[in-house]
Amino acid sequence: MNLKKTIASFLALGSLCFCGMGNLSADDAASAPEPKTVEDVCAFLKKTGVYYLATVDGDQPRVRPFGTVMLFEGKLYIQTGKKKNVSHQIAKNGKVELCAFDGSTWLRLSGTLVDDDRREPKAAMLDAYPNLKKMYSPDDGNTQVLYFKDATAVFNSFSRPPVTVTF
Repeated sequence: MNLKKTIASFLALGSLCFCGMGNLSADDAASAPEPKTVEDVCAFLKKTGVYYLATVDGDQPRVRPFGTVMLFEGKLYIQTGKKKNVSHQIAKNGKVELCAFDGSTWLRLSGTLVDDDRREPKAAMLDAYPNLKKMYSPDDGNTQVLYFKDATAVFNSFSRPPVTVTF
């Protein structure tokens, strides 16, 4: 079987395993512009809609789905609640990794999350995700926004070599 057929078979299997995660072909991935900036990383995460964030809880890795992401003052931010276990885990060890998949390309982003307790980024996040306003407000003492520091994003696909973006 040639490489193109192998990739097509893998993608077909992937669409069964990742239903609803995208319908891009290997050709689409190969022709997509190469990511180069934190803006490209943010756009990819928004496109996927869901990414999976990994933290450490003692000696146990913990992974959960997230969907919030935005650029604020040139930094990549995510949001959670301070009452959640994920917030406590990040407070103990800010080194995290996330993974997202759009149907043909996957992203692994590692870095350190830094809490930003200012009202402005909290309000911006809630404006970007108005459905969260049912559960959070910038002044509730629970809303938490964090930005990535010393981050490395690696985009992978079967149709081109890995691409690394640092910020």
